[in-house]
Amino acid sequence: MRSKLVATLAGVSTLALYSSMAVGSKYNFPEPQSIIARETYDMHIWLMWICLAIFIGVFGVMFYSILKHRKSVGYKAANFHHSTTVEIIWTVIPCIILVVMALPATKTVISMKDTSSPDMTIKATGYQWMWGYDYLQGEGEGISFYSKLSTPRAQYENKEPKGENYLLEVDNRVVVPVGKKVRVIITANDVIHAWWVPALGVKQDAIPGFIRDTWFTADAPGIYRGQCAELCGKDHGFMPIVVEVMNADDYSKWVAAQLSASAVKTSMHIENK
Repeated sequence: MRSKLVATLAGVSTLALYSSMAVGSKYNFPEPQSIIARETYDMHIWLMWICLAIFIGVFGVMFYSILKHRKSVGYKAANFHHSTTVEIIWTVIPCIILVVMALPATKTVISMKDTSSPDMTIKATGYQWMWGYDYLQGEGEGISFYSKLSTPRAQYENKEPKGENYLLEVDNRVVVPVGKKVRVIITANDVIHAWWVPALGVKQDAIPGFIRDTWFTADAPGIYRGQCAELCGKDHGFMPIVVEVMNADDYSKWVAAQLSASAVKTSMHIENK
């Protein structure tokens, strides 16, 4: 009897240890790189610990009752109709747990929707199967380009080895400055898409005829990758998103280069006419 109880407790402890190890594993969210991503990540981990505690409590009591009160050691099943006290307890306790979980989650969701006072605004338009970007406000205003998958066709046809960023590289990256609040206005030209960059805590549906928006403030320079997260047709898996975050000086140089290239293209177009 005692050995079985010890084995049960050992199993539960192993589960708890495994869960704590999984916090930093590759199967969890990527390391957060923005305020929103960090709040979402912390909320996720906190709620998972609550769920684990509930799991251990419920199954711990269940296994203890099964082992302690089994028929083979002489126990007989109790015979009663109902208990009002027990029913109140198992109704009130879950309600309290839900409120405790909902309050901070609501705060995070409200923060996610606060796109006011951005430093810059970018419009992202989903197409089958690429993204279009227009810099509408802030440094870089007037820049416009399409962003398409740049993974060689031979790789996804299995004619050559797959690269490090297989199906996650594009010809034109979204470039933003570090530490600036970036508002992203999201829509679609044909079917429903979704603009998703997990490290930045951003995911918003792109719906034809509707304008949705989200925001992020990147903590550090780097390259952050995402994908279209809404099944949008046969090449849904070929719509990666790459956001490159630069420091202020490098971003200003990138803007100058883009505007200069745009001016040259416009001049050539006028001359050809």
